[in-house]
Amino acid sequence: MSEAFIVKGGNRLSGTIIPQGAKNEALQILCATLLTKEEVVINNLPDILDVQRLITLIDGLGVEVKRLTKNSYSFTAAEVDLNYFSSAEYQMNARKIRGSVMLMGPLLARYKKAFLPKPGGDKIGRRNLDTHFHGFTKLGAKFIYDDKEDKYLLEGSELKGKYILMDEISVTGTANLVMAAVLAEGETELFNAACEPYLIQLCNMLNRMGAKISGIGSNRLIIKGVTSLGGTTHNVAPDMIEIGSFIGLAAMTQSELIIKDAYKADLGVIPRTFEKIGIKLRRLEDDLIVEAQDNYEISSFIDGSILTIYDAPWPGFTPDLMSILLVAATQAKGSVLIHQKMFESRLFFVDKLIDMGAKIILCDPHRATVIGLNRQHQLRGITMSSPDIRAGVSLLIAALSANGESTILNIQQIDRGYEDIDVRLKSLGADIERVNA
Repeated sequence: MSEAFIVKGGNRLSGTIIPQGAKNEALQILCATLLTKEEVVINNLPDILDVQRLITLIDGLGVEVKRLTKNSYSFTAAEVDLNYFSSAEYQMNARKIRGSVMLMGPLLARYKKAFLPKPGGDKIGRRNLDTHFHGFTKLGAKFIYDDKEDKYLLEGSELKGKYILMDEISVTGTANLVMAAVLAEGETELFNAACEPYLIQLCNMLNRMGAKISGIGSNRLIIKGVTSLGGTTHNVAPDMIEIGSFIGLAAMTQSELIIKDAYKADLGVIPRTFEKIGIKLRRLEDDLIVEAQDNYEISSFIDGSILTIYDAPWPGFTPDLMSILLVAATQAKGSVLIHQKMFESRLFFVDKLIDMGAKIILCDPHRATVIGLNRQHQLRGITMSSPDIRAGVSLLIAALSANGESTILNIQQIDRGYEDIDVRLKSLGADIERVNA
């Protein structure tokens, strides 16, 4: 049964909120538990739909899974049932989550074979897997693509370390190749690697398990293969995407919010980028305070030209926060060009914001010009549908700031990435109800 959010906007929020564990990190860490037969304990796992789906896949493979608390699990992959790959259940569940692609690296490294149906995930444009498979074949794996069944097969009895220049800076591709290389014979040099905080966390965890990875945090990783890995305990870092979402929420609702432990995550240029559109932020030890503002003004470039904000691989501004920033800009003073370079379909949700009264020109699939309303006109509530995780939360933020009632459909997309978001927002004073649609 599908569900929807009924949101009555216009309330100022207040209070303290604790960000969940990072979704993108959690998916990588969960896949890495397959690299060892020993117990791996993961704390601060977000209790979200994508994580639940991946745990279901891992459990189906025969891994002993124990839920210790709501957000802590134990995994022991002493044995894996490779026959599960051919089951209809595995094929169905793996298609539901794009994170399942990162099972290939660990399974290839430890069990010499991996199967995967074409994974699902957000509808945000083409995201091919060529970089993953190019890397696997460089390590010595044989790759077969079944175009009739839309399935991938990898076999590699003797993986050997190689120099790999990645075709693109892929976060999941880098994670997959690192996990395959840690058990390969010899040394792997991975160049043009992604260096997001998620990968730093993954590499540090693998090193605690006995891997030999150097260059962590850079785009050149050196991985010296080992014969086996041991167990460990890992704490997932706070989710920088959720932290950015709360910054946008506070600005749009004219609220002061305290985001606890925000700086226990590496936020990079995220705070500075929100400050460019006039949002005032303060750091208090590890906490981030978003100040309540009646108005905020978008800055210009030094020569007075219109500000352009674009996404880029880390340490650039993450594409996962472009939709949040765009929504926050709708009530600022001034104009900004939002350039979504990395995905071609992520800006199509702006038609819903235009229906709510926002002044946005969608230039093409990658660029949108936002002309801020400067609080002169409040957005109005409408009925809309969540197209993906980040756009869904952006529309939720818009609804919380709007005049009147909004209905948001397809909220399972939001649930894929945000834990108990309605309950947590209610604690801040939001008027939001989850109903059957």
